[in-house]
Amino acid sequence: MRPVANIAVANVDVNLPDMEQNFTVSGGLGGMGGGSLLGGTRGSIGMGLSDVSVFGLKSRAERILFVIDANRQMITDKKGGLNSYKIIKDEITDMVGNLSAGTLFNVMLQDRTKTMLFKPQLVSAGSEVHQQLIQWINPINANATNVGLEGNRLAKKPQLKTLNGEAVNTALRHGSRGNETGFITQIALEQNVDAIFFITGYHRGFETIRRTLNEREEAEWQRKIAKPDYINQLAAHKLEVPKMQVKVKAKMAKINAERKKNGQPPRVLEQRHGVYSNANELGLKWPPNTNHPGFKPSHEIRDSDVSKYFRKLIDELYEDHDKPVPSANVVLFLAGDEAFSDAAKKQLDQYVRFFRGKNRVIRGLNEISSARSSKKTKN
Repeated sequence: MRPVANIAVANVDVNLPDMEQNFTVSGGLGGMGGGSLLGGTRGSIGMGLSDVSVFGLKSRAERILFVIDANRQMITDKKGGLNSYKIIKDEITDMVGNLSAGTLFNVMLQDRTKTMLFKPQLVSAGSEVHQQLIQWINPINANATNVGLEGNRLAKKPQLKTLNGEAVNTALRHGSRGNETGFITQIALEQNVDAIFFITGYHRGFETIRRTLNEREEAEWQRKIAKPDYINQLAAHKLEVPKMQVKVKAKMAKINAERKKNGQPPRVLEQRHGVYSNANELGLKWPPNTNHPGFKPSHEIRDSDVSKYFRKLIDELYEDHDKPVPSANVVLFLAGDEAFSDAAKKQLDQYVRFFRGKNRVIRGLNEISSARSSKKTKN
C-alpha cells in the first residue's frame, strides 16, 4: 500500500452549487437497503432538506408542494370569513420564508378542479422568491367580491398525465366531490415532490369515486325523464327557480346592509350548487311539490379498484424511478358547528395513512389562529 500523499490524481474541475441552488443525487446513491445517505429520503443526499410545520403537521422534505383550497367555502362566515383565509396565506408564506435555501417548493391554488401554480415548476426557496409568493397570493380571497379562482383567466383545469384510459382516471375527470379530491390528489402527485400539504375546506379521503352512465344505464335514464310525471314536476320546478333567485338576492341584500352598518364585509355564500346551495344556506324553502324531480345519477367505483389505481399511480410516478414516495398531509378547515361524522374522519385517516402522512381538523377562526406553527419552524 502506498501513502496517500504519493497517489497521483488528475486535475478535476469541481463545480459545486452555491446555497441558492438545489443539489440532489438521483439513482444509485439512495439504494443502500432502500435508505438514504442523509435525511431518510431515497434518491437524495439531503442537502436541501427542511423541517416543515403547517398548522402543527410536521414533515421533513426537500421537494414540497402546498395545495391551498381557494373555493368560496373557505371564507364563509362560520369559518371566520376573510380573516381566516388571511391566516392560511400567512401560514404558508411564513413557512416558505423559513425553508432552507436548497429546498424546492411550489404552491398550488385549487378551486374544485381548477388550479393555478405559483411557478411552472418547483423553485428553490430564498428571500426573493418568498417576496414574490407573498405578492402572488395576497389578492386571493382578499375581498368578498372577488372570490376563489372564479373568473381568474390564469386558473385552468389541468390535464391528468398518467394512466390515461383507465376507468378510475376517466371517472376523476367528472362530477362529484369525491372525484374532485381524487383528481387534485393525482395532479399533486404528478408534481414530482416528496411532501404534499393540502389545506382545504372539504376532504373525506378518497370517498366515493363515481363513474358516468354506461349505454344501458343511459337508456334507462332517458326513459325515466320521458315520463309525464317527471316532465310535469320539472316544469313546475323551473317556474320556481327565478322566484327563488329573487328571494336569495333580497335576503342577501338585507343581510349585507346590516353588516355594512356594523363595519363587516359582505357575506359569502358557498354556491357549490347555485340557487340550491344558496337557498339551503339561507334557510329558504321551496314551495310544496316544486322540488326538482331528480338529477342524473352516477354509479360508484369499488373502493378496492380506487386503491389499486392509486397504488399503480405511485408505482408509475415514483417507485419505478427509485424516487421517494411523497407523504400527503391534510389540514381540514371546518366551521365550528359543521358536521363531520366518524365515518368521514375514518376515511380521512385512511387516506393519509395510504400516503404515510398526517391530518388535523381545525374549526373556525379561533382554532385556526391558535394552530399556527410555521413561524416557529427554523431551518
